[in-house]
Amino acid sequence: MEENIPKNYPYFFNISLKLILENEKGKILGLKCINEGTLAGFYDLPGGRINSDELQVPYEKIIAREMAEEVGSELKYEIDLHPLSTGKFVYFSQKLGRENCIFMILFKAKYLGGDVHISEEHSDYKWLDLNSENASEYFTLGFLDGINGYLKDR
Repeated sequence: MEENIPKNYPYFFNISLKLILENEKGKILGLKCINEGTLAGFYDLPGGRINSDELQVPYEKIIAREMAEEVGSELKYEIDLHPLSTGKFVYFSQKLGRENCIFMILFKAKYLGGDVHISEEHSDYKWLDLNSENASEYFTLGFLDGINGYLKDR
């Protein structure tokens, strides 16, 4: 587990699987980050990290676990499992007392229905129209890089 890795270990990456969840109007689901930490004031994408015991688990099952944790199990979606974009960033983890490196693989998904029920990891959510709104107002660091990759290929 990551708690056993020395604080000064220089090459520690978390791999995160994120969804660019698009509704029928072409808006994407953004999850408002809580008002503390590196992403305070910005938005996250649904999804999350691959746990060390999930290395043999298919991506769609990892994403399903994370989606249930972050937005509830009622939300229905269809994933295209071809990676769409990537992003990476480094932040200081107060919990671990060291820098963490995150590498994100972003997949496109189609929203099919169901209510969004956010977890305590986020404070709100919004369907973002990135055709008319500036992505940098909502996303930062590797999230912005990943979103820009998505917008470029759209």
